[in-house]
Amino acid sequence: MAHPQTTAKARPGNSAILACCLVFVGGMVGAAYAAVPLYRIFCQVTGYNGTTQRVEQYSDTVLDRTIRVSFDANTSSGLNWDFKPVDRMIEPKIGETVQISYTATNHSPTPVTGTAVFNVTPMEAGAYFNKVQCFCFTETTLQPGETLDMPVVFFVDPEIVKAEETKNIKNITLSYTFYPSQGAKPVAGLKDEKPGSATKL
Repeated sequence: MAHPQTTAKARPGNSAILACCLVFVGGMVGAAYAAVPLYRIFCQVTGYNGTTQRVEQYSDTVLDRTIRVSFDANTSSGLNWDFKPVDRMIEPKIGETVQISYTATNHSPTPVTGTAVFNVTPMEAGAYFNKVQCFCFTETTLQPGETLDMPVVFFVDPEIVKAEETKNIKNITLSYTFYPSQGAKPVAGLKDEKPGSATKL
C-alpha cells in the first residue's frame, strides 16, 4: 500500500529570524525617540493633559455667559526672576477675545535667558482654551534689572458649554513656569521647579 507523500514546509533560517528581530527592535527604538515630540504635538492640537490650543483667528461667537479665569506664575529655583501676572483673575464672556499680561524682572547681575511652559486646569478645559498670542516655548532674554511685559491673547471656545465633561466648569486657571534655557535641553530646568507649581507638559 502506497503511503501518501508529505510535503515538508520550509522553515525560516536563523538569519531570517535574526533580521526580523533587528527590524522590530529598530522600529521600537525609532518609535521611542519620536514619542516625546509626537506627544507634545498631540497635546497642543487636542488640549490633552491641560495643554491649550494655539489658533490664528479670534472667536466669532460670544455667549452671554462669563467664566472666571485665574492666572498663576512660577519660576524655577535656578532663575532669579520676579515673574507674575498683572491681573490675578478676570471674568470674560465665553468666546470673547481678551488680552492679559505677565511681567518678568531679572534680579541677576548678568543677562539671563528663560523659557516658559504652561498648562490649564482643570485639564478638560485645555481643549477649549485657545491662545492667539503668548510667550510660551520662546526664549526670553532679560538684561540685569530689566522688566518685560509679556501679553497673552486668548478666548474660551463657546463649545465648552456643550461638552458633557466641561459644561459645568466655572473656573479655569492658566499657569506658567519660567526656567533657565539650557541650550537644546531647556526641559532640564523643570527638575528645579518650586514646590506647588503645576505639572507641565
